[in-house]
Amino acid sequence: MAVILDIAGHRAYVATGGRAHVEGRPWALFLHGAGFDHTAWALQSRWLAFRGWNVLCPDLPGHGRSGGAPLTSIGAMADWALALLDAVKAESAVLIGHSMGALIAVDAASRSPGRVSRLLLIGPAARMPVHPDLLSAAERNHHDAIDMMNLWGHGHDAGIGGSRAPGVWMVGAAERILERAAPGVLFQDLTACNAYDGQLAAAAVTAPALLVCGERDMMTPVRNARALAAALPRSDVRVLAGAGHMLLAERPNELVEAMAEWIVSPTPV
Repeated sequence: MAVILDIAGHRAYVATGGRAHVEGRPWALFLHGAGFDHTAWALQSRWLAFRGWNVLCPDLPGHGRSGGAPLTSIGAMADWALALLDAVKAESAVLIGHSMGALIAVDAASRSPGRVSRLLLIGPAARMPVHPDLLSAAERNHHDAIDMMNLWGHGHDAGIGGSRAPGVWMVGAAERILERAAPGVLFQDLTACNAYDGQLAAAAVTAPALLVCGERDMMTPVRNARALAAALPRSDVRVLAGAGHMLLAERPNELVEAMAEWIVSPTPV
């Protein structure tokens, strides 16, 4: 189930987690990572939608089924996310972001503090420098970029199997999502991440934040997440032992537990 919205003159495809929006329910906005789309959130968005929340799980511009060109900066993506909240008349929302989506969530929360009630940041960092080899491969639309994302993005256990969802090949599923992105999308996303420094934005955030990190994350190491946590006025860090960067697939149960504690039955802060 999805809604189609017009944002800045372009089609925005927004999945709803399988439930229609109901007036009076709280809002949650899911923001995907570089090169991905709404399908990365299939389990988490559905879990929250079936627990009384209005879910917004969009494809960012130029991604998945959304129109327009990919946005060129994290700030522009944050403005787009806030415009999406305007389009559905959501006065406030919880923002849930993975990787690049975590940067967008922090920036949006800094730009419009009154609109964001809580943040759940998965695989986050204050800065996300991108290796030059990865940027170069992405610029050339070479499959090496996808291979590097998969190699560096998944923890050891994910590389040999062990999916919590029966029949799912975690590395292969991520590869297919990245392969179907339009040429140039991954490069544009990675360039935006590489250029962004979230330290100042984090200091302006008023919403409490929970940061969930993988112990063996090579793309946004735990030390980088802790630097972001230190810049946020109210934050807590949860480290998942043995996990990599692709936590949505690697540790779905732990993320649902975090959502239950932090969003459905909010932990006092």
